[in-house]
Amino acid sequence: MVAVNYHRVMVRVGEASRRAGREPDSVTVIAVSKDRSVEQIMEIYSLGHRDFGENRAQELAAKAPALPADIRWHFIGSLQTNKTRIVRPLVMMLHSLDRRDLALAWIKGAGAPPPVLVQVNVGGEEAKSGVKPSNAAATVEMAIAIGLEVVGLMTVPPIPGQPEASRPYFRELAGLRDTVRQSHPDVVELSMGMTDDFEVAIEEGGTIIRIGRAIFEDHKTTGA
Repeated sequence: MVAVNYHRVMVRVGEASRRAGREPDSVTVIAVSKDRSVEQIMEIYSLGHRDFGENRAQELAAKAPALPADIRWHFIGSLQTNKTRIVRPLVMMLHSLDRRDLALAWIKGAGAPPPVLVQVNVGGEEAKSGVKPSNAAATVEMAIAIGLEVVGLMTVPPIPGQPEASRPYFRELAGLRDTVRQSHPDVVELSMGMTDDFEVAIEEGGTIIRIGRAIFEDHKTTGA
């Protein structure tokens, strides 16, 4: 089932990319592996996939040593500052930078810190992390001033009733990214789109999508 699901997702990614006039390899697919076993992750790994996403520090720390070293781990959830020492050595990117104390914690440690994305709460939902859209540029400036490599923006919009409902939020994030790029050309990535709306995200310029259920499950629930 997982292999069939994965291939279906990749076909859909390719079709959405071509509709947007882009090459399929311009989109990085992160297989969201939270709550998935090492065996399930290895099923996807065996198909040649290498980008996986986790949103809990302890779960990532437990899984990573048991899996191949060439996996590219992404931390996609809200991160407490006291957990950065667990996550930082394991991941190739942090998707959820949203405050100064996290930026200060992330830069600490041996070697250069992994690149970050600034999380933007485009839906204005109180239960979700992320800076206000009006604060996105200032947060990028703050993180760069501290010494972090900011490579893009990330968002988790309101759960859509239909995929099209996410389009305005994705379009807004792309506009914010374009504004920031005028001063910081290296801020290029757009991490947006999950199982319910990733095709719309790609059409609106998404460069990183985060897919869990469409790969690992055969039924619909809420979430990635």
